[in-house]
Amino acid sequence: MNKFTEPSQDLIIEGAGCASCVGKIEQALNHTAGVESAEMNFALRTVTVTGAVEPKVLIKAIEAIGYNAKSVSDSSDDELLDEKEAADQKYYSSLMKQMWIALGLGVPLMVYGLFGGPMTVETTTERGVWLFIGILCAAIMYFSGKHFYIGAWKSLVNHTANMDTLIALGTGTAWIYSMIVVFFPLALPEMARHVYFEATAMIIGLINLGLALEVKARGKTSEAIKRLIGLQAKTARVLRDNKDLDIAIEQVLINDIVRVRPGEKVPVDGVVTQGRTSIDESMLTGEPMPVEKNEGDDIVAGTLNKSGSILFKATRVGKDTAIAQIINMVKRAQNSKPPIGRLADVISAYFVPVVMIISIVSALVWLNFGPDPVIAFAVVSATTVLIIACPCALGLATPMSVMVGVGKAAEAGVLIRNGEALQTASKITAMILDKTGTITEGAPKVTDIIVADENYTEQQILSFAGSIESDSEHPLAQAIVDSALAKDIVLENTTDFQAIVGHGVEAKLNGQQLLFGNQKLMLKNGIALNGFVTKAQQLADNAKTPMYLAVDHKLVAIIAVSDPIKKDSIAAIKRLQASGIRVVMLTGDNRATANAVAKQVGIKEVFAEVMPDDKANKVAELQAQGEIVGMTGDGINDAPALALSNVGFAIGTGTDVAIESADITLMRGSLHGLADAIAISKATLSNIKQNLFGAFIYNVAGVPFAAGILYPFFGLMLNPVVAGAAMAFSSLTVVSNANRLRLFKPQEH
Repeated sequence: MNKFTEPSQDLIIEGAGCASCVGKIEQALNHTAGVESAEMNFALRTVTVTGAVEPKVLIKAIEAIGYNAKSVSDSSDDELLDEKEAADQKYYSSLMKQMWIALGLGVPLMVYGLFGGPMTVETTTERGVWLFIGILCAAIMYFSGKHFYIGAWKSLVNHTANMDTLIALGTGTAWIYSMIVVFFPLALPEMARHVYFEATAMIIGLINLGLALEVKARGKTSEAIKRLIGLQAKTARVLRDNKDLDIAIEQVLINDIVRVRPGEKVPVDGVVTQGRTSIDESMLTGEPMPVEKNEGDDIVAGTLNKSGSILFKATRVGKDTAIAQIINMVKRAQNSKPPIGRLADVISAYFVPVVMIISIVSALVWLNFGPDPVIAFAVVSATTVLIIACPCALGLATPMSVMVGVGKAAEAGVLIRNGEALQTASKITAMILDKTGTITEGAPKVTDIIVADENYTEQQILSFAGSIESDSEHPLAQAIVDSALAKDIVLENTTDFQAIVGHGVEAKLNGQQLLFGNQKLMLKNGIALNGFVTKAQQLADNAKTPMYLAVDHKLVAIIAVSDPIKKDSIAAIKRLQASGIRVVMLTGDNRATANAVAKQVGIKEVFAEVMPDDKANKVAELQAQGEIVGMTGDGINDAPALALSNVGFAIGTGTDVAIESADITLMRGSLHGLADAIAISKATLSNIKQNLFGAFIYNVAGVPFAAGILYPFFGLMLNPVVAGAAMAFSSLTVVSNANRLRLFKPQEH
C-alpha cells in the first residue's frame, strides 16, 4: 500500500498572518538545497516539505525570513492532532483574553463618543485625561497586539510586508497621531484635535476576536482526519507462546498472529489464517454491506469485525497499514493547492504593498484637496484603508474549502491525491471507462463450451485451456482455470508458453501445439474457422467473450466467458451522463461483446479490441478533440492511459500499479464513487469560487470606501473601527462558507 506515500515531513508555522506569508515561506523552502517541493496550508498553518532535508535546516530557513517553525515529522497522526488541538485551544484562549483586554478600553471609549462625549483636546484637564488613556492604550497595544507589531517588524527586517504590517501601521498611526494631539494640541488646527485611542483599542480587540473565531471554526475542517484516525485501534490481541497478549498496535510485528473478536476493530492489515466472519468496511469504502471473509482473504486495519472470531497474520503494521497510508494521502491532499489557489497566493503577494501605496496616496489626496481638518481626515483615511484591506480572508478562501472537500470525499471512499486533481475533476467533459473490473465485476465465469472437433470431450477441452491459461494473469484466464478446477480437472504444465499481446496465448502440452485466443490469433496462424465465426458472433452479441482453442493447428472448440455487469453500473453511468459528461467505453475485448455490454449499460461510444499500448492513444484522441478526459480503470494495462488522462480514476479493488498511476482512487468498486468524486469536486470548486469572490471583492470594494470616496457626495467617512470589525469577520465568513461543504451529500439517482 506504499502507493499512497511520498517522502515528506510536516512543519507547524508560527507567525504567519496572511496569505502573502504563504508565498514567502514556500519560496524560502523551495530555495533550500535538497527540497523538491514545499506546500503551505494557510488554514492549518502547516507546511508539507518533500525532499531529504534535516528538519533543523528547514526551520533555520523559515526563521531567516522572520517566522518560527516546529517539526512534527516524528509524531504519530493522533499525537500530532492532539498536539495541534491543544496548541489551537491555547491560542484561542490567548486571543480571547487579548480581545477582552482591548475591548475593555475600546468599548467604553466608543460608547462615550457615540453619546456625545468630546473626543478632542482643548483644556489642560483633557490633556491629562487623554494622556492617561493614551498610556493605557499603549499597554493594550503591548499586551493585546504585540504579535502584530513583532510580525510587522520581522517583515520590515526581511524587506517584506504582510497582514501584521497593515494592522501595525494602521493602529500605530492612529495612536501616534492621537499622542501628538495630546502633547501638541496648539500645533494643530482646532478641528484636527481629535484623538483615536478608541479606534486603536477596538481594532486590536476586534481583529483578535476574528482570529479567535477563525481558529474555532477552522478546527471543524479537520473532522475528516479525526474520524479516519479514530478508526485505528489502540491495542491488538497477539498470540505469542500460545497466550493472548494485549499490546499497543505500535508493538505489533509483521507475521504476528492476531486475534479479533466480534465487535472489535481490526488493528493492522493482514490475511485470515483461521475462522470466518463478516467485516464492515464502510468506514473506508463507503460501501454499507459487510464483506464475508474466509481463510486466505485480506483484511484491513480500521475495519470492524461484525460476527465471527478470527485469527490473522499481520502483513502491514504501523505507518504501512492501509488506513495509515490513507490518512497520509488525505493530509497531503488537504495541504496541496489547486491552480485557483495558487492564483490567490500570487495576488496576495502583491496586494499588501499595493494597499500600502493606496493608503499613502489616499492620505496625500486628503492633505492636498480635503476639507479641514485635513490632517485628521488624512489619518482616518490612511488608517481605514490599511485595516480594511488585510487579505486574511483571501488566504483562507482556497485551503479551507480544499480541506473540507478532500475530507468529505474520503468519507465517501474517494481518495484525492492532490488539489489539482480536485479542481480538474470538476471540469471533466469526457469519461473513459475500462470494461473489465470497472463496468463489470472483473470476475468472469465460463458459460459455454462449443465443441468443434468430436474427437475431444469438454473435459479435455477444459484441461487444455486451463493448463495453458494457468500461466496467464488475465481475468478471463482465471475464469477458465477456476472452471477446470471446479470440475476436478488436473492441470498440466505447459512448455514454450508465450503471451501474444492483444491476441491470446500459445504453448506446448505433451508435444501438442496449443493456441488459445481471439479470431485474430487464429487467422494469423492460418487456422480454418469454418462456420464457427457465426456461433462466436452470437455469443458475443449476448455480452459473452468467445475464445478459440486450436490443437496442432486445428480448431477444436470455442469457450465463452461472461463477466457480469456490476449491479449499480447502469445507474452510475446515467448519473455521469445526466451531468453532461460524454461516457466512452474502452476495452481490449472483442467488438461484439463490447457493444453488447455497452448497450446494456447505455453507452453509445465504444472503443473495442484496443491493444494495451493504444489505450493511452485513445485518451490523446479525445484530448485532441478538446475534451477534458477522465480515465477509469483497474488493471496494469490501464496505467499509461490513467497517467496521460487529465484525471485518472483507479478502482481501489484493482492493482497497485493502476492506483499509483491515478489521481483519484475509488476505494469501493462501484462507479457511483466516480460520480460522487466529480460531484464533490464540483461542489468544492464552487465553494472556492464563492470564497475567493467574496474575499477579493470585499478587499477591492472596501478600499475606495475606506479612502473616503463617499465623503464628497454624502459627507460619510468610514470609521476605522468599522473597518476593523469588517476585516475580522470577513475571515469568519469564508471559514463558515467552507464548512457548509460538510453538509454536502452526493445524490445517487
